[in-house]
Amino acid sequence: MMILGNLLKILFQQYPQSINMIRLFFLFFFISNPSHSQEDFTLDQIKSYPFPNELTGSSETSRIAWAFDEEGKRNVYVAEGPSYIARRLTSYMDDTGQELSSVSISSDGNWIVYIRGGDFGSNWDDELPVNPTFNPDPPKVQIWSIPFRGGDPIMIDEGINPVISPISNEIAYIKDGQIWISTIDGKGDPKKIFHSRGRQGSHSWSPDGSKIAFVSYRGDRSFIGIYEAANLASDGMLSNLSKKSIKWINPSFDRDTSPRWSPDGKEIVYIRQPGAAGEPDSILGARHVPWKLVKSDINTMVSEELWEAPKTIRGSYPRTQGGANLHWAHKRIVFLSYHDGWQHLYSIPESGGEPTLLTPGNFMCEYIKLSPDKKSLVFTANTGDDEYDIDRRHIVKVSVDKSDMKVLTNGIGLEWTPLITGDLNNVAFISATSTRPPLPSVLNLNNNKIKLLSEDRIPNDFPSDKMVIPTQIKFKSTDGIEVYATKFEKKDKKKNKPAVIYIHGGPPRQMLLGWHYSSYYSNAYALNQYLANKGFVVISVNYRLGIGYGFEFHNPVDGGTKGASEYRDVKAAGLWLNQQNNIDKDRIYVYGGSYGGYLTAMALGRDSDLFSGGVDIHGVHDRTLYGYLNSINYEKAPDYDLARETAWKSSPVSDIDTWKSPVLIIHADDDRNVYFKQSTDLVQRLRKKKVYMETMVIVDDTHHFMLFDNQMKVNKATADFLIRLAEDKIN
Repeated sequence: MMILGNLLKILFQQYPQSINMIRLFFLFFFISNPSHSQEDFTLDQIKSYPFPNELTGSSETSRIAWAFDEEGKRNVYVAEGPSYIARRLTSYMDDTGQELSSVSISSDGNWIVYIRGGDFGSNWDDELPVNPTFNPDPPKVQIWSIPFRGGDPIMIDEGINPVISPISNEIAYIKDGQIWISTIDGKGDPKKIFHSRGRQGSHSWSPDGSKIAFVSYRGDRSFIGIYEAANLASDGMLSNLSKKSIKWINPSFDRDTSPRWSPDGKEIVYIRQPGAAGEPDSILGARHVPWKLVKSDINTMVSEELWEAPKTIRGSYPRTQGGANLHWAHKRIVFLSYHDGWQHLYSIPESGGEPTLLTPGNFMCEYIKLSPDKKSLVFTANTGDDEYDIDRRHIVKVSVDKSDMKVLTNGIGLEWTPLITGDLNNVAFISATSTRPPLPSVLNLNNNKIKLLSEDRIPNDFPSDKMVIPTQIKFKSTDGIEVYATKFEKKDKKKNKPAVIYIHGGPPRQMLLGWHYSSYYSNAYALNQYLANKGFVVISVNYRLGIGYGFEFHNPVDGGTKGASEYRDVKAAGLWLNQQNNIDKDRIYVYGGSYGGYLTAMALGRDSDLFSGGVDIHGVHDRTLYGYLNSINYEKAPDYDLARETAWKSSPVSDIDTWKSPVLIIHADDDRNVYFKQSTDLVQRLRKKKVYMETMVIVDDTHHFMLFDNQMKVNKATADFLIRLAEDKIN
């Protein structure tokens, strides 16, 4: 470009009459070379990535399946070893906002089952349809099956939580809170196999397909039942049996959950917690949440306690992905516990005894899968050979009976949701880097070679070469706690840059040094990359209450409604930016969604002098609206009044009087995670205080913006608002 500029300068000096020719040359040059235009990195480009999830595999074959979301067009893809050539199985070619979830593959690998519709990341109303396209014939939440080899999808029934029989011929699922069964090929009518009080769920087939274990949820208690038949029908169909019965396993005044079958189908192991009742305890104080493992013989009905969690705060029932992640492995019972301070896997003999720690170290385990032969486990962990791996994810393998842990995917990439294929030769997972979006991947355990699947689904104009490499930073919070964050910044020597802090939701989440395993946070990662390209320094802060840094960081005694100590980490990120020589101290902004919206609002209310504006996306603003803080019972917790006062002081609406900074408030009115009224209330309060505010309401969509077009509207509005703030176009 410098040479071209000098040449044109000489031409103009010697031939001034050629100015029009020169102008035409410039016009032609920049039109023909879009990489030289100012719009060489657009939101449309960075958001064109495909996102795979719901990876699943057959327990008997090398076949795998997953869902692909390509700009709102969601389809099922499959592949089969040894070649693992990806193939699209369904043909949903429009952006309708209909999620694909609960993807599973039959044991023999011949059938794929999935759900289309609903919002299964919601806090309530999973079964409620989503209709962001205002279809006069609203979509339904339906279970579908389709042959692995291809063909037309078969609509099985409306329902959720489909589980395929190990015989591969039937599906058990939940409809209207009861268990139904249908043939996997859709022939014959679906049948409700029994009716019981409460809501049934957590169902699983016995190894021979003749029984179903399930949980009956009944408010303050839950029971485990066994649906069985005297004799299996000649056609192998449990739904065709005439003589059926229900056994209730060791019912008590407790909550029994997570039933797991023994390999021979004669016993089950499950989790027992006390029933939700008793004298009110302190709301603000930390307390142990007890749990134990119980085993029951389904024929003799004899039950025995196998293990009880340590009666410590750390020993409480884990509030992480998959809960206790209970498995009945080969001669061992495997579970996850936090009692050594980290989210680790343990195993005990089938007969009980002292647990063996399988995964020692300062890291967490999640997305745990038992191998088809039940002798090993694969999982996702933030550990590896690199010093920055605490902010990554890698695939780890360990035996069920000893601590022989091996990281299978060391490096600077990110890998998650592994499974061992039915032939035991491969580990399938999803992988990404800081610049390459997620793709299904297969590791051959014999030669340690990794194959990427569906690379051709990444668009040609995806701006990988223009993305920044995020870096890890650490700083002290206002009370001395060490906080991790990722920084996005273009490599240049510019001064007085605008900065923005991205605040994740959850709050039990962790932002990573690359693309995220959640579609919601991959979207945030893409937006952070775009803002960095626009000249912002972006800080994604991993505040306390999040995962990945140990029990105490995840469970602060004064977090959330108990004091919002996590906000100290957000403020500390702002103060860190304020101290950087290349940052304009008057242009530090915040944005985030859900819990991140809550902390965004808190930042703007408490510290408008530090944070000059922000975007609050479906945030929580009044924390006194939780049910346990609005008790009508005569008997209340001893610190009930103090707890309500603390929750109010932990709410952004309590800081309205000091809120001065401009804000954009965004909310979808079919939100099933955060009530829409949380934003309605905040808007009215800010109007009264005459705070500068812009708003965006997305009609008939959910917390997760199921329609891709709506997701883009929110992203563009967020970026536009922050850019206008930085350009001083908003006062």
